[in-house]
Amino acid sequence: QVQLVESGGGLVQPGGSLKLSCLVSVESAAILRMDTMEWFRKVPGKEHDLVASITSTGGTNYADSVKGRFTISRDNAKKAVYLQMDSLKPDDTAVYFCRTDYVIQTFDGTLVAGRTSWGQGTRVTVSS
Repeated sequence: QVQLVESGGGLVQPGGSLKLSCLVSVESAAILRMDTMEWFRKVPGKEHDLVASITSTGGTNYADSVKGRFTISRDNAKKAVYLQMDSLKPDDTAVYFCRTDYVIQTFDGTLVAGRTSWGQGTRVTVSS
């Protein structure tokens, strides 16, 4: 099963910066490909909102609320996706999650395509 581990959250003052990381791993299989990788955020009582996405070729897309302030990047060799968050605002307070589509090969050679489930996320609090 493909697993995600998000990290890098914390408490920051308005105007500050944080960089989130998401590492992808799998047991008993090899990751052949990660397609579009995404960052979402969630506040209590609401659904996960898409914050940013990056394709396998580096194309990016951002929610209007974070354009010009957040930057998504990926390192395929490290099987990681990052979210640099600058000029943070109190409205950015949320738990942040990553997600990716993938293709893995199990030890018996079977190819499996899928999408990761939600991990535990990393909490970002923007407050003075």
